[in-house]
Amino acid sequence: MDVTTSYRPVPLPDYREIPLEEMRANAEAFYAEMRARHTVRDFSTRPVPRDIIETCILAAGTAPNGANHQPWHFAVIGDPGIKKRIREAAEIEERAFYEGRAGEEWLQALAPLGTDADKPFLEEAPWLICIFGERRSRSADGVKRKNYYVPESVSIATGLLVAAVHRAGLVALTHTPNPMSFLNEICGRDPHDKPYILMVVGYPKDGATIPAHAMEKKPLAEIATFL
Repeated sequence: MDVTTSYRPVPLPDYREIPLEEMRANAEAFYAEMRARHTVRDFSTRPVPRDIIETCILAAGTAPNGANHQPWHFAVIGDPGIKKRIREAAEIEERAFYEGRAGEEWLQALAPLGTDADKPFLEEAPWLICIFGERRSRSADGVKRKNYYVPESVSIATGLLVAAVHRAGLVALTHTPNPMSFLNEICGRDPHDKPYILMVVGYPKDGATIPAHAMEKKPLAEIATFL
């Protein structure tokens, strides 16, 4: 089969070149906004309208990805009963993690963050978003197909979702209980789908704190090399 037969180019639809000074200002403004983003573990029970979460997910869905197969699925949980099940299952894995599975080096690395096996935010926050990677999914015409660069694609989409949630004025936590296979059953997903992130989204609780360690960010010279 000639794989080029379905290729149909269209003009670049939305790009608008802007002056360099405006470009610099935009880059600085975005950096300043994202510098004000913080991972939070103290969540309010205050409700967040569903349409805001939907728009943030649509933004995440614009992420670049392998072959444009968009190999992600966002299972969004607001039901208190389901959140309770997720917390109970996650805390089983977390207790095993903190009681020895993690290993001493990993636990020492986590110590400055003050984390432990108790995860009340999984019930308190108004929304949980479980981000799955789909190894296979259906195309627009219903054909089941293999997906490519799934971890990379899902990671980029997750980054956009984090930024979108922050831009909306909410806070988030990218929670990663390990293993997370219990989420497939609870969320009704195919066993072959892989849960990558359980994102907790909402408002910060009054008096919310973050660990001082989280404020330490590496300078440009340590995170980038220009060749």
